[in-house]
Amino acid sequence: MDINTLRSVITVVSFAIFIAIVLWAYSGRSKAAFDQAARLPFDEEDEAIEYGERK
Repeated sequence: MDINTLRSVITVVSFAIFIAIVLWAYSGRSKAAFDQAARLPFDEEDEAIEYGERK
């Protein structure tokens, strides 16, 4: 196997993995979990205000 063939294979595999990650990130099943994770900093801040803590 030539080094350039190996580089081509690695490039194609890397691109396929990238596409798989993008599809996973934008899938409808992941949306609820990502929305919950996106609200975490704001939820923690609201809890701190409720208990009279300051950051």
